[in-house]
Amino acid sequence: MLVELAVAVCTVHGVRPKTKALWEKQNLHPGDRWRLFSAVSSVVTAERVLYPGSYVDVALSFVFPTVTYVDLDARAKAFFSDVAGVNEIIATHTGAPRDPQFRFIHGDYTADLGIAGDYELLVSLYAGFVSEHCTRNLQVGGMLLANPSHGDVAMASIDPRYELAGVVTSVSGNYRVRTEGLDGYLIPKAPVDLSPEMLHERGRGVAYTKSPYAYLFRRVQ
Repeated sequence: MLVELAVAVCTVHGVRPKTKALWEKQNLHPGDRWRLFSAVSSVVTAERVLYPGSYVDVALSFVFPTVTYVDLDARAKAFFSDVAGVNEIIATHTGAPRDPQFRFIHGDYTADLGIAGDYELLVSLYAGFVSEHCTRNLQVGGMLLANPSHGDVAMASIDPRYELAGVVTSVSGNYRVRTEGLDGYLIPKAPVDLSPEMLHERGRGVAYTKSPYAYLFRRVQ
């Protein structure tokens, strides 16, 4: 069952203690996700972003104007239910969009979320095979940001709907996106016969000769 909490910017009345505690735990390395998403925004222009498996990582709204968050966790539902508190977290971040809009869907991203297919950026971080289920919500020409932890990079690499468009490197917490010289990436260290079935069985990706923090794929069909 999907439960959508439609959220619009409203008057700030303060952050609930539980909301604050959840965010502080999420933001254990202060500003890390903001730096990541800021680096991505330097090469990706997106008005509408979809973040399945987001938990309470509201840092996307520090950078992009309209974000849809999706998660099954009851704590995420409680977090985003504190509309004023989440808005305050966003508003107090220097450089946040002037009029950020967000909504939260409490549900399983592997199901039909009942949302449009016109998102310009799809985010997949530590959340499984997001691209397999949510590419339908990403417009052609849109971008997928994925890290290799749970295998979604490997899944996207064999998906004919995608082409590699960039890699995100990290040095001492500073992120940079490279969009040139990509031929040396996505090369497995050992021969492997990649397939969706094999990746599902493994539940993880493969080791590559180069290991950037994350990858950017462009949807081409």
